[in-house]
Amino acid sequence: MNHAQLSLKIQEKQSFLCVGLDTDPQRLPAGMQANERDVLRFNREIIDATQAYAVAYKINVAFYEAMGPKGWAILQETLEYIPEGIFTIADAKRGDIGNTAEQYARAFFEVMNFDAITLNAYMGRDAVAPFLAYPDKWAIVLALTSNPSAADFQYRTDQQGVPLYLSMAKAAAEWGNPDQMMLVAGANRTDELQALRSALPQHFFLIPGVGAQGGSLSDVYASAATPKGPCMLVNASRSILYASSGHDFALRAGAEAFRLQADMSQHLRSGSMG
Repeated sequence: MNHAQLSLKIQEKQSFLCVGLDTDPQRLPAGMQANERDVLRFNREIIDATQAYAVAYKINVAFYEAMGPKGWAILQETLEYIPEGIFTIADAKRGDIGNTAEQYARAFFEVMNFDAITLNAYMGRDAVAPFLAYPDKWAIVLALTSNPSAADFQYRTDQQGVPLYLSMAKAAAEWGNPDQMMLVAGANRTDELQALRSALPQHFFLIPGVGAQGGSLSDVYASAATPKGPCMLVNASRSILYASSGHDFALRAGAEAFRLQADMSQHLRSGSMG
């Protein structure tokens, strides 16, 4: 799925919602046990309830790795359950070089067949290049994260006063074109989102932090949308997954996904960009 195809899917669904499947076995709703079987059942019901409103799903690999070999099987079964035509992201934040990076790319793109993977590019171009060798697959590089200690490094400036997050984003844009390179930017960093969008007018952004983390969809859209479309995927995880801890969890998850999609549709129709 290239840039044009992803943009078309957004227009068709009137949504740029990415649902994060960060499923914690300890937070499964009433009637479910903290085991692999019920994690898969939960994921499937969440997908059934939200697929009409989502253009992407992001699977946080850590929650499945923590379950051991059975967790990897659940991850694969979850991925295969996602309907065809919906963009799939491995939230793995891999960051290595050489044949190690090549094997990571092979695992997530060939064996598991994700559309995209999140990457930590601290080691530079070498950490990203093996993933860009796959046609119609995406590298999603961390640029500006939403956590409090992001300021430890990401806001440090060079001699020209350019912050590291912006240098990272500009470098990544040179490594990969808008059909294969996406950047992560937190929803709670709206001023910086504007700087990123000014520097990268054509690249997609993956934007976490709307929902449970308190990010504002309106502020994000005003800061990061482009004249040609939103050019973003806004991720919501906990606010959808855990909208209810009762037997109605799937119904409530679907209602929350619908609420976000309806808000997104309103922005798309009005073309509001601040």
